Amino acid sequence: MIFADITLSKRLERAEAHACAQFAVSRRRLFPHSGAEWIECGGAYAVFDGIGSPVTQSFGLGIFEPLTTAALDTIERFFFDRGSEVNHEVSPLAGPAALAILAERGYSPIEISSVLYRPVENPAPAKAANIEVHAATSSQTQLWSEISARGWAHEHPEFFDFVLQAGAIISGRADTFCFIADLDRRPAAAGVLSLHEGVALFGGASTIPEMRRRGLQAALLEERMRFAFHRGCDLAMMVAEAGSNSQRNAERKGFRIAYTRTKWRLPHPSQITA
Repeated sequence: MIFADITLSKRLERAEAHACAQFAVSRRRLFPHSGAEWIECGGAYAVFDGIGSPVTQSFGLGIFEPLTTAALDTIERFFFDRGSEVNHEVSPLAGPAALAILAERGYSPIEISSVLYRPVENPAPAKAANIEVHAATSSQTQLWSEISARGWAHEHPEFFDFVLQAGAIISGRADTFCFIADLDRRPAAAGVLSLHEGVALFGGASTIPEMRRRGLQAALLEERMRFAFHRGCDLAMMVAEAGSNSQRNAERKGFRIAYTRTKWRLPHPSQITA
């Protein structure tokens, strides 16, 4: 049995941190002047992928080592020197002392998400005959990006440009695999799978609006779960907006909420007015 404790939180937070850090590595390799970079400090990964990027934040704060003001000084300087505000995804298992330090330094909570998990298993085939799911080839990078962007833009238009240009970066990211689901031989949905030390992070799943409610996301989950099983993973994870349709869909597929995570933000000094 898997317990929702500090050990689980460390595995889940490190898996997502690894994926985001490798995203920055991939961006810098493809775009050397982007300034993308990451550091480890106090057990947390701080990732800079550009000002305003959803990847620009830290993971694992306060759960691998007790949070200290010295560690926050270093991490804040990492972001501020690059012109960015500071964002931390903080597990509740970091404890009240860590949250008190953030509050004392002027951080505010801006986002709440559910971190979900379940054991990895080899699922029995269940998708409809007119649905096919396959790993995207190198020649399908742009196609994968377009499907993802069309799906995300329906509910999150602010991510359209980011997702559209992210295909090459994601496909070049270490330990990451992109998947496309076809409906009646028409590309209709996309998803990502990132692997790290036995944890399979399911992310980036979206369906173009006119193809929804056809079983495509279930088929994508099934194929990625099978892929993770054969790669030796034992733990699957997802992150969804708390109480969202995405969370409910994940719970229908056997995922359980490990904990509710809060994103904390500190503005860049240039954004603070007297």
